[in-house]
Amino acid sequence: MMSRSYTNLLDLASGNFPAMGQPREKKRLPRVMTVPGVISELDDDQANSVTSDAPSSAIQDRIIIVANQLPVKAKRRPDNKGWSFSWDDDSLLLQLKDGLPEEMEVLYVGSLKVDVDPVEQDDVSQLLLDKFKCVPAFLPSDILTKFYHGFCKQHLWPLFHYMLPFSASHGGRFDRSLWEAYVAANKIFSQRVIEVINPEDDYVWIHDYHLMVLPTFLRRRFNRLRMGFFLHSPFPSSEIYRTLPVREEIMKALLNSDLIGFHTYDYARHFLSCCSRMLGLEYQSKRGYIGVEYYGRTIGIKIMPVGIHMGQIKSVLSLADKEWRVAELKQQFEGKTVLLGVDDMDVFKGIDLKLLAMEQMLKQHPKWQGRAVLVQIANPSRGRGKDLEDIQAEIQASCKRINETFGQPGYEPIVLIDRPVSLCERFAYYTIAECVVVTAVRDGMNLTPYEYIVGRQGVSESESSSESSGPKKSMLVVSEFIGCSPSLSGAIRVNPWNTESTAEAMNEAISMSDAEKQLRHEKHYRYVSSHDVAFWSRSFFQDLERTCKDHFRRRCWGIGLSFGFRVVALDPNFRKLSIDHIVSVYLRSKNRAILLDYDGTVMPQTSHNKTPSAEVISIINTLSGDTKNTVFVVSGRGRESLGKWFSPCKKLGIAAEHGFFMRWSANDEWEVCGQNSEFGWKQIAEPVMKLYTESTDGSSIETKESALVWHHRDADPGFGSSQAKEMLDHLESVLANEPVAVKSGQFIVEVKPQGVSKGMVAEKIFTTMSEKGKQADFVLCIGDDRSDEEMFEIISNAISSGILSSSTSVFACTVGQKPSKARYYLDDPAEVLNMLDALAEASDPESFTDTESEGSL
Repeated sequence: MMSRSYTNLLDLASGNFPAMGQPREKKRLPRVMTVPGVISELDDDQANSVTSDAPSSAIQDRIIIVANQLPVKAKRRPDNKGWSFSWDDDSLLLQLKDGLPEEMEVLYVGSLKVDVDPVEQDDVSQLLLDKFKCVPAFLPSDILTKFYHGFCKQHLWPLFHYMLPFSASHGGRFDRSLWEAYVAANKIFSQRVIEVINPEDDYVWIHDYHLMVLPTFLRRRFNRLRMGFFLHSPFPSSEIYRTLPVREEIMKALLNSDLIGFHTYDYARHFLSCCSRMLGLEYQSKRGYIGVEYYGRTIGIKIMPVGIHMGQIKSVLSLADKEWRVAELKQQFEGKTVLLGVDDMDVFKGIDLKLLAMEQMLKQHPKWQGRAVLVQIANPSRGRGKDLEDIQAEIQASCKRINETFGQPGYEPIVLIDRPVSLCERFAYYTIAECVVVTAVRDGMNLTPYEYIVGRQGVSESESSSESSGPKKSMLVVSEFIGCSPSLSGAIRVNPWNTESTAEAMNEAISMSDAEKQLRHEKHYRYVSSHDVAFWSRSFFQDLERTCKDHFRRRCWGIGLSFGFRVVALDPNFRKLSIDHIVSVYLRSKNRAILLDYDGTVMPQTSHNKTPSAEVISIINTLSGDTKNTVFVVSGRGRESLGKWFSPCKKLGIAAEHGFFMRWSANDEWEVCGQNSEFGWKQIAEPVMKLYTESTDGSSIETKESALVWHHRDADPGFGSSQAKEMLDHLESVLANEPVAVKSGQFIVEVKPQGVSKGMVAEKIFTTMSEKGKQADFVLCIGDDRSDEEMFEIISNAISSGILSSSTSVFACTVGQKPSKARYYLDDPAEVLNMLDALAEASDPESFTDTESEGSL
């Protein structure tokens, strides 16, 4: 029998997700995978996406926090029989509970740092669930290695820190087997979540770059699941991110979340730029909240740097052994000015650059020789590879060189602590350091400066030591490329690559007056103490609640295969147009009005050749040839091109340039529907448009008889959009006294005469039909642009004014799922043509005019 494993996952790339089915009974105890390397399907049966129609069974809300590792420590029992577990107090996942509602139950899903034998996994799962409310995800060793040390650390981590794999020896080429392991691991995490989730009442909060495709697995099962994601690393600029071969798969997976969080505006801005450049998605800021529209769903973008856990740090500061260590350190560095660095041994932490800056400071300012000491704590590395070995060798060589050059009896300018350092010992060093220096070349957040500020503040005013009762002061030299930099306005920010300026910053920091140091410290402490980890998690959860408040009111369903899967969420009154339904109504009706937009409706926007195909001509020819039908193409295009393209369709009505020119058939003369035929305003508007065209590469001006249109579809998305907004304001200003309207549309800015709109065209068609005793009992109106919304709006007005009967069957239809005044939608022009073809086939041949056959193709 062929395995249904996803360990290879090549089938996943081709869209072979397991089939979707109905909700299953919630399980309390998670199932456990006990055969290494075999990953079961999302479920054992054909399970469909769970809708949210079932009544809730839970009494209170619950949040499931999913991360790569659980916030627990595990070690073998002394008798080697089983495991003992304890909470990891340093884990952010544990600390963030402080910001969640007190009554909210918290469940954790993640992996353990230890290997658990398959035969023990059931017992470990039960123990962790009962005692810690933790659900372990056990990754087979081959998947774990490729997932964590492979894709996460070789591809995502370097790329997100701006390191490109330029050669096989530098970073390594993209390895698709590592990507498949990444997907496989995310799938295992999703299985563990699915086994314990109550989709009606639970929130899910996913953490960091290890689990970026997990939202797709969960969204696929639970369409209306309330789900947030927070990225704890940088998100690179679009130029860097777009080099990733699986860039779209990850982007689309993230967009299956409801709220995506970032530490800084820069990271969020880069993500939004990728949404725009890669997926064509626009974002809007409304009342301070940023949202990305994606198939009817609004994905919230949250910008909030994480903080530190004040309670934990204060308890560490009060420990007695820390006081003993502080006294020892004060004696060791008596008479010295201590600069401190606390970093992971990592290629991005800039330890080597910090040492060079220290060397430069001692050269430029000899007064610090024999007095200034840089204590560098280097935490053990979490990665591996040749780049890391090179950096370690350089650090060792720099330390040796600087100490040999500037060292004296009893004085070493560099003290390198290359071993694990406890939290207590770290805070002891914070207490004696005059300045903390962070020179990371790229870092997601980095909480070292926050810890240092609280460490310098001390525990409370009741302490007896003169040191703690005196004025508090601290200084920071921080890289401008780390996430905490924007929130530390009193720090001296540096470009770590510039060792001379970093050296000057270090000198300035330790030379500054105590009063100035104190002012900066107080400002920083006010921020750090109020923006702690509880503040961060509370803010994120409140935004998640706000973003998801309409989840159970909207109709949702999933479309797409593999990582192209997404959920379409629509207003209950907004639905897909059923071809069978419209055909049945079409057959029963006697007087039909059919209004069709052109670009984006019967012709794809992306098509370079805008000439209608033989299929389009044939379908429209058949529809317009039916004597029961009044068919119009209502477009912003010029009358010359439309008249030429649709010359075979003798009975087709055309409204060109949004209705400024209009004719009822090929044999009729063009009518001018505009109230004003003076075009002197063009001499004012055209120079302004030329100005923007010259400065915006890829833009162009289209000159129509009645209008001027500026196109920026081929321009840079960000720049073109900003130039369009600027131009709109500019034109509205210079044309304020002219009888024209300035409007923006999809990649255009248009100036046209007042009183001209597609809505006016629709109203005129309905009125004329009614006056001729052929009041429309069937209306089909299709469009994709903002200008088409005017037609949809006029239809409801026509019914209330009596131009159309209240019994008229109205099919106002927009192309694409998006907010619209239309009640129906079709996905794309191909679906529009399928629907029109079905209507053409349903047309009665006996109602065709004899002359119409002459124009048929």
